[in-house]
Amino acid sequence: MIYKEFKLTGTEALRARAAAILVEKANNYDATILIEYENKKINAKSIMGVLTLGVKPGESLFIHANGVDEQEAINGLGDLISNNFEI
Repeated sequence: MIYKEFKLTGTEALRARAAAILVEKANNYDATILIEYENKKINAKSIMGVLTLGVKPGESLFIHANGVDEQEAINGLGDLISNNFEI
């Protein structure tokens, strides 16, 4: 299992649009992917889970990945966050 911290640097919070894009991307990986925010961990492949976190711009979260493509998952989701959820 690996994990990495990411900061939402743009103006996009982790709301409906961004959450949907993140979940869609997470579902492209075989690894188990969790998002940790304020001591809560949720399945990154669940839209309801991601929406319940309420991550705002400027705040940080951790992405944990475990599986055969864990590094690719961390890199791909990190790129998505760094690009302010632009695909």
